[in-house]
Amino acid sequence: MERKVSFTVSSGVINEAFVADDTVSCHNVDANGPGLRETQAPTTKRQQWGNDREFLLSCIAMSVGLGNVWRFPFTAYENGGGAFLIPYIIILFIVGKPFYLLEMVLGQFSSRSAVKIWDLAPAFRGVGVAQFIILLALASYYCSLMALTLFYLVVSFQGELPWSRCRPEWGEFCVDSAPGSNSALLVQNVSYSSSAELYFYKEVLREKDNIDDGIGAPDWRLTIGLFVSWLTVFIVVIRGVQSSGKAAYFLAIFPYVVLIVLLVRAVLLEGSAAGILYFIIPTWEQLLTSGVWYNAVSQCFFSLTVCFGAVVMFASHNKFNHNLYRDAMIVTTLDTFTSLLAGCTIFAILGNLSHELGNEDIGAVVRGGTGLAFISYPETIAKFDVAPQFFSVVFFVMIFVLGIGSEVGLTSAIIAIVRDQFPGVKYWHVAVATCVGEFLIGLIYVTPGGQFMVTFVDYYVTSFIAFLPAAFEMIAVAWSYGLDNFLDDIEFMLKRRLSLFWRLCWSIVTPIIIIVIFLYAIIDLKPLKYNKSFYPEVAYVIGWILFFVAVLQIPLWIMIAILRKRHLPGREMIKRATEPLKSWGPSDAEDRRKWLEFRSYRDAERRNNDRNAGHSRFRGLLRVILKR
Repeated sequence: MERKVSFTVSSGVINEAFVADDTVSCHNVDANGPGLRETQAPTTKRQQWGNDREFLLSCIAMSVGLGNVWRFPFTAYENGGGAFLIPYIIILFIVGKPFYLLEMVLGQFSSRSAVKIWDLAPAFRGVGVAQFIILLALASYYCSLMALTLFYLVVSFQGELPWSRCRPEWGEFCVDSAPGSNSALLVQNVSYSSSAELYFYKEVLREKDNIDDGIGAPDWRLTIGLFVSWLTVFIVVIRGVQSSGKAAYFLAIFPYVVLIVLLVRAVLLEGSAAGILYFIIPTWEQLLTSGVWYNAVSQCFFSLTVCFGAVVMFASHNKFNHNLYRDAMIVTTLDTFTSLLAGCTIFAILGNLSHELGNEDIGAVVRGGTGLAFISYPETIAKFDVAPQFFSVVFFVMIFVLGIGSEVGLTSAIIAIVRDQFPGVKYWHVAVATCVGEFLIGLIYVTPGGQFMVTFVDYYVTSFIAFLPAAFEMIAVAWSYGLDNFLDDIEFMLKRRLSLFWRLCWSIVTPIIIIVIFLYAIIDLKPLKYNKSFYPEVAYVIGWILFFVAVLQIPLWIMIAILRKRHLPGREMIKRATEPLKSWGPSDAEDRRKWLEFRSYRDAERRNNDRNAGHSRFRGLLRVILKR
């Protein structure tokens, strides 16, 4: 005989939000025992971090990485320096911090990866699928940056740094990056380039002017670097969090030592003050442009690695009662500090370049874009009077370490999602398939048109696309699952009630800001360019196809969830499609029993309040937001 059952707790109160839709056999129900009356399917014990420090340092290694040292400087440079800094800091506080804490809570509370967490609102499972697609794209080009880093690391062992002097084939409009350059002999009103910039584009990338005839074949030197990078990632992730947690001690701490040394050297360069002032003094009229705010949100997502599933995965390996609130505040604050540290370093270097090249416009000293960090940092290293080769080796080891820290988080998230969906597949099989597959995809980034492809994928499949899944993620948690339910879960897990700031951001402020900025960006949309060059028409078509493949996952899975309830009346069908599955909740049986008791008590209390105050959903949400 089959019948529907509900999760009934020992207090005798039925939690109606957790009535199971699925029919189960009466033989699976314990009618007499206390606590849960439905037996739970056995689950595989999830790996946990060795200690609390490993989790914190792993989050730092992932979130405080290339996004700060590589991406933040060129994004700030392309958006006017100080004109970008103010929106970025504002966005970090009202978008970055709320998202980081929300994803940590979802992962730790459920011990699930970025797709499985949507048992809390099955209709929104497409959000997790879309983020998985973004994650695949992001992980694919991260290692290409590490391949460039390894190239610089190897050539740093030469007697003289190869980018410190101009070469005859680069033409006469080149200025040595090494000390004692001929900057005093420069002709006025002529555009010059530093040897570090020309070395990057002409020797390292061997870059094409456009990709109208294709991107070219992979460069064998960079291909070797790409392979070594993925091999290193595989070695770190092969044993799961047990190995990546131990590596985090070095991955998180070492980069700060090198960054501080570089900053000290950069600020001592002539003209550096002008560059730093350009970075911190805003151009107020640019604050009214949508592009600056759009790029601030994109950089926030990229820098903190939120809305990609990696934060959820890391937190899912925590103990249930771990103090993640403290860790979220530490990581997000440190992320801001690191971005400012890297920004001051880069713009101090650009100020010096402006002085040496005789170009007063700091915004036009070098080409912007993804290669800025591979020009500015080597430029400073070439000016070291003592042992520049040593500092070059140390710096590029640091960049490689930062890249490994970030890539390990992204790759581990991919593996976790696949393993959660297919638990029967061995972990190392998934790890091998992920690393090999991403290596093969990454070959497009080590071609002469590779930086065209990095910019293309970054725009269409990571930055631009991330807005919609992010908005739906927060809407699903605050409005579908219910802000009151989410706050109850946090209170049960962390034994604390969060402040008005978090409640306002999660329910209203953050999703509205993301949607408004995205709509303004759509209105102001222009064809993507790299180095002032347009892409072939077919590239734009492919870009929009990739965009819609990811975005359409959201309405597709909403329709699937609704159709699965098609035996119900119309409104009931939609309502039940958004309710949590019976599997949602803590994975540990004892934690789950206590949680259901806690939630049942809170639900009964809430029903009494609703009867006294009316049944308006909006008024109920306001009461939750303003409740002390």
